[in-house]
Amino acid sequence: MEYNSCDKEFKNIVNNIMENEDFKEIVNCRHHGITRLEHSLRVAYYSYKVSKLLHLNVRETARAGLLHDFFVNSDLSEKSQKVSAFTHPKKALEKASDRFILSDMEKDIIYSHMFPLIPTRPPKYLESWVVSLVDKVVATYEFASSYSKIFISKSSYAAILFIILAKRGL
Repeated sequence: MEYNSCDKEFKNIVNNIMENEDFKEIVNCRHHGITRLEHSLRVAYYSYKVSKLLHLNVRETARAGLLHDFFVNSDLSEKSQKVSAFTHPKKALEKASDRFILSDMEKDIIYSHMFPLIPTRPPKYLESWVVSLVDKVVATYEFASSYSKIFISKSSYAAILFIILAKRGL
């Protein structure tokens, strides 16, 4: 599940965000087993593609999809990560609004992307629903990929140990 970096229209839409020095900081943040930048690019690209298929506003969808997790967190504790699920949309919106001129639709996409986990913030636009749903699909894929690597690695060790023990007659 990779975005197509050769898609010129997509690149033209998000280029000014990608070149922003503050935005580039999210490459240092871990998110779903990868960087927050990788996650945000996936969400933005697939939201852009879905919006294009549905004849929705691809520009605002792609931009807000890229900015939906635009925040930097230094506290990586488990408690902080759980709280962040509920607080990061507001942080991302504040940071994005400080750095870029956002439409009402882009603001709604960023602010409501954690619906239904935050049930008081339902999406107002179809584009907001697209980003919210794509974010869930992409995050599920990223978690599954991350955990499957861990599982395969641990399973490999277990298989090797089993073979060694079996050869020794244990």
